[in-house]
Amino acid sequence: MQTPHIIAVIGAGPAGLAAAESLSADGFDVVVYDQMPSPARKFLMAGRSGLNLTHAEDLEKFLSRYGASASWLEPMIREFPPQALREWAEELGQPCFTGSSGRVFPKAMKASPLLRAWLARLAAQNTVFALRHRWTGWDETGGLRFETPQGEKRVAAAATILASGGASWPRLGSDGGWTHFLTPESLSPLQPANCGFRTALPPEFHEQFHGEVLHSVTIGGAGQSARGDVTLTRQGIEGAPVYRLSALWREALRRKGRLQITLDFRPGLTQEILQSRLEGFRERESQSGRLRRLGLSPAARWLLREAAPTHSGAGILAQHIKSCPLDLVAPDSLARAISTAGGVRREALDDGLMLRQRPGVFAAGEMLDWEAPTGGYLLQACFATGRRAAQGVKNHLRQNP
Repeated sequence: MQTPHIIAVIGAGPAGLAAAESLSADGFDVVVYDQMPSPARKFLMAGRSGLNLTHAEDLEKFLSRYGASASWLEPMIREFPPQALREWAEELGQPCFTGSSGRVFPKAMKASPLLRAWLARLAAQNTVFALRHRWTGWDETGGLRFETPQGEKRVAAAATILASGGASWPRLGSDGGWTHFLTPESLSPLQPANCGFRTALPPEFHEQFHGEVLHSVTIGGAGQSARGDVTLTRQGIEGAPVYRLSALWREALRRKGRLQITLDFRPGLTQEILQSRLEGFRERESQSGRLRRLGLSPAARWLLREAAPTHSGAGILAQHIKSCPLDLVAPDSLARAISTAGGVRREALDDGLMLRQRPGVFAAGEMLDWEAPTGGYLLQACFATGRRAAQGVKNHLRQNP
C-alpha cells in the first residue's frame, strides 16, 4: 500500500482534472484514478458538437439557470466565474469566441486541443494518472480499493476527491457505480437531465419517422414553452427545446404519470392566417393535401391526422396546427441523457464539499445533486466545484496536518 501522502482524485473528467490542477499547482502529490483507458472521454464527446465551455450572459442571470441549486453553487461559481474559465482556456493556447446565442466556444471548436494542453500542464505539475483503475470503495482501514488489470490495488491517501460523474453515457465511464459505496441517506436518486421523452404514440409511428426532424416548432407543456428543432427517436422525442424543459417535464411526469404537451408547427403564423390559407385551397382537396401545401412534413401530417378528424374545417385544422397534442409517458433512459440530476446531497457535505460522514473525502462535479440546462452551465459548474473541492482539501490538511 502506498504511503498516505498523496491526494487521490477519482475521476478524470473536468471536475477531477480541475481539482488535480489546483492541488498540483500548489505542490501536492496528486494521483488521478479513472476506470477508462484514457482521461476525459465524456469531455471529448461533448467537444464533437463544438465544446460549449460556458456562457457570456450577465452573471446574475447565469446563476439563475441552476434553479433550486443556485444558492449552493453561487459562491463556487463566483470564485471561478465564466470569465475565469474563458481566461483559463486561453492560457492553454485555446482562444475563445462568443456565438450569437451567447455561448462560449474555443475557436478550434473541438475539445481535443484543449485537453492535450491541459494534460501537458498537469504532467508538468507532476500529476500522475492511474488509468484502468475502477474504484470499489474502502477497505477496513479506510484505504481506497481499485480493480485493475493486474488485480486488486489498495491505496492510502491523505485525502480523496470523488469526481466520478453522473450516470449518463455510461460507456464513456460515468456509470453511477460509486453510489454503492456511499450511504443511502447522503444521496438523492440519479435521474436523467437534459433528456428526451417517450411518447404514447404507437410503435409504427416511431419506426416510420425515427430520425426525422420537426424543424423550428414551439413545444409547450406544464406551463412553459421553447422553440427549436425536435427530433423523433425510436420511442419518443429529443432536441434542444425538449432538453430546456426536461427538468419541469420530468417532475410533472413524476407527479402525474402522464403529461400532455402541444406542438405549434407554424410558430411564425397566427391561427387566423393559417385558417385563411386553408380556406383558400380547393374545397375538394384532401386534408393531407392541404397540409402538404402548407409545407408540413409527413410526420407532422401524421400527428395532425391523429389529432383532428379527417374532414375537419379550416378553423379546427388551423387550431391543431398551432396546438397539436402529444402525450408523454416517461423520460428517456438515464443512459441516453446528456447529464444527470440527483447525486450527493448538499446536506451531506460541508462548505468545502467534504462528506460529513467521511472526513478527508470530498465530492465534486456531476455526482453532486444539482442540474442545469445545456449552454455552458454544466461544464462551468464542474470546473467550479472541482476547484472548490481542491480548496477544501487544502483547508482540511492545513487544519489536520
